[in-house]
Amino acid sequence: MTNSRRSFIKNMGMATAGLAVAPHLVYGQKKTKQKLKMGFIGVGLRGQNHVANALYRKDIEITAICDLDDRMIKDTLAIFDKHEAKHPKIYKAGEFDYRNLLEDNDVEAVIISTPWLLHTPMSVDAMKAGKYAGVEVSAATTMPECWDLVNTHENTGTHLMILENVNYRRDVLAVMNMVREGLFGELLHFRGGYQHDLRAVKFNDGENWYGHGAEFGDKALTEARWRTQHSLKRNADLYPTHGLGPLAAYADINRGNRFESLTSHATKSRGIHDYIVEKGGKDHPNAKLRWKLGDIVTTTINTSNGETMIITHDTNVARPYSLGFRVQGVHGITEFDYYNSRVHIDGVSEPHHWDASDEWFKKYDHPLWKKFGETAEGSGHGGMDFFVLNAFVESAKENIAPPLDVYDAAAWSAVTPLSEISIANNGEPQDFPDFTRGKWINRKPYNWIKDDF
Repeated sequence: MTNSRRSFIKNMGMATAGLAVAPHLVYGQKKTKQKLKMGFIGVGLRGQNHVANALYRKDIEITAICDLDDRMIKDTLAIFDKHEAKHPKIYKAGEFDYRNLLEDNDVEAVIISTPWLLHTPMSVDAMKAGKYAGVEVSAATTMPECWDLVNTHENTGTHLMILENVNYRRDVLAVMNMVREGLFGELLHFRGGYQHDLRAVKFNDGENWYGHGAEFGDKALTEARWRTQHSLKRNADLYPTHGLGPLAAYADINRGNRFESLTSHATKSRGIHDYIVEKGGKDHPNAKLRWKLGDIVTTTINTSNGETMIITHDTNVARPYSLGFRVQGVHGITEFDYYNSRVHIDGVSEPHHWDASDEWFKKYDHPLWKKFGETAEGSGHGGMDFFVLNAFVESAKENIAPPLDVYDAAAWSAVTPLSEISIANNGEPQDFPDFTRGKWINRKPYNWIKDDF
């Protein structure tokens, strides 16, 4: 953590009001709540990251945390000690003790960072309890859960934000600037995906933790206890939002545009089995398991405005990390990632040649990153975590719709169950529900670009 970040956050308050980048509000024009009382449900590694970032802020009071794992509670309290912060109330008395946290009058907003299957029930309970809710990705795993989120929000009036941090990545927001300035012309096609080798997990032999094992479930550490199980049971795009969220923002999904249908296909499954054999031997009990998830899942989405999006899920074979973004319009294209980014703009770039992205992304760097990039340093995931937490906090303080709202949470998460059905039926097209019930037609597009922070 840099000294500039510490000094800035120490004086945070009204000065941070522009960071949330809500679609309809210029922050800082009206008085906001000075301190938000927050609870954190799930304080594993992801939850601890949110807690650590929140403790740097002076406009947040963390009043409660909830987790069933004593080790995670202990590690989280150590973060409080590092910040010389008052310990919160602790809820750990069984799987439903989080509901007692939600009934706590000292909690106004909650962030949910639990295993995927708990995201929707906890989000629904939070909204019913009147708590402004933030949920980690994905927000739902089934179509009924997607509707549960939307219906609960509409019935209670309580807001939910999907905490998709990639929407705040520096290059993602630079490209948003370029899209809004019309550099690519009318948009046609997008690509992105979650492409990340997740095979290596830490495992326990009863006494010590080791890396790169063949175990998952109870013998594994943190998310490998539950995440790997999804690969065993489901053949679908299990984790669509990192690749899809930014593309949905570019295309104004749920705000003048919407997803209409998708088709999905999956390769055969080989990666996890081969890894288990390599690490544990062909006689290891897990080597006998039959994995449902195809190693590479490819989904094509059609939008009502006539664009297509190709989303890839690829987590069980050897490969470097990549989200593999492409934004293409009639007059230009960019393909960008951490290691290989390029741009071509008709009439500006040399015909039939790519430009390096550096100058383009520097020129169109988002005002948020220009002003607060140094402050965000060290917050996690290259600074994205600072911005997504801040968007949540500033929206919650004013009790307004967040920039990534419940309709986004439902539409993006719906890719998982719809892709599962499509794959099971040889790529049969699946229609997206209209979670906005027609409101998408008149909802205003994202207004991410502001000059008056």
